[in-house]
Amino acid sequence: MTHDWCGWRDATERALYGPGGFYTCGDGPGPAGHFRTSVHVSPLYAEALATLLCRVDAALGSPAELALVDVGAGRGELLTGVLAALPKPVCARVRPYAVERAPRPAGLDERVSWRAELPAPGSLTGLLFANEWLDNVPVDVAETDGDGVPRLVLVSPDGTERLGDPVTGVDADWLARWWPLPDCAPDHAPASGLRAEIGHPRDAAWSRAVRTLRAGLAVTADYAHSRDARPPYGTLTGFREGREVRPVPDGTCDITAHVALDACAGPGAEHLTQRQALHALGIDGRRPPLSLASSDPAAYVRALGAAGAAAELTDPAGLGSFGWLLQPVGGSCTGLLTR
Repeated sequence: MTHDWCGWRDATERALYGPGGFYTCGDGPGPAGHFRTSVHVSPLYAEALATLLCRVDAALGSPAELALVDVGAGRGELLTGVLAALPKPVCARVRPYAVERAPRPAGLDERVSWRAELPAPGSLTGLLFANEWLDNVPVDVAETDGDGVPRLVLVSPDGTERLGDPVTGVDADWLARWWPLPDCAPDHAPASGLRAEIGHPRDAAWSRAVRTLRAGLAVTADYAHSRDARPPYGTLTGFREGREVRPVPDGTCDITAHVALDACAGPGAEHLTQRQALHALGIDGRRPPLSLASSDPAAYVRALGAAGAAAELTDPAGLGSFGWLLQPVGGSCTGLLTR
């Protein structure tokens, strides 16, 4: 069979979002059947987001209609949890939107507007939240050759790779600014085999998501790294049935890469770790007092379980190290997690 060679961006787009792709296939459990995100760890995550939405609501002066946009909504698990956790007066004014290319799941709350694309720019007031979405926005990969020259990595449908042409144009400009690949190793030999994910499609995707709001707060939470600590060999990988696997762009596995959130940030953006963000929203993982075990054993067991889930969500060696990028829109929603 002839290999259909192309860059990872095009290959990933087809594998994840093409006909019968990993995310567009409506059969089965959806992404939750293959990997575990913060949304699936505990209802505490949805409760924290409900708290954040209430803060956004207060900062906006309790508008008559308060949007909650979940970008990369999976099967609607996060929206379902947030709606259940909101105070009734706030919930009555919330208009929930799920942005997801997969078909609408059966049984989802009828209040949720299910959309394949983002709402129109400047059309909503409220909170836009994207949990582990940008890591699935397809990007190309560059690798330095034997002379230290960054070249586009080409891939076939079976995951075999080879080097293509040198990186040029907007790809080269983005690498130079945000992920420069050295042309020499410390011993002055050509630095071959170094890799980078070319992130400008994610910058554009996030900018478009933020523009959905005319006022409010846009937040993305994801695997992330910064310019001073880029991984030298990139992060492109795959997931299938709860296990990390070799990325193969055939639609049978998730294809993901960590996000250069600093490149995505617009003016006035705030950067936090998930641990910092959830602590600010009241999720801290502290164990309940032992005295509760004597006075109310059942309550102690419940509190202990919640503490364990909170500890997993805020673990600095795990989910707690995720990056949260907060982008206020319109000036009212600054510092909601840092005051």
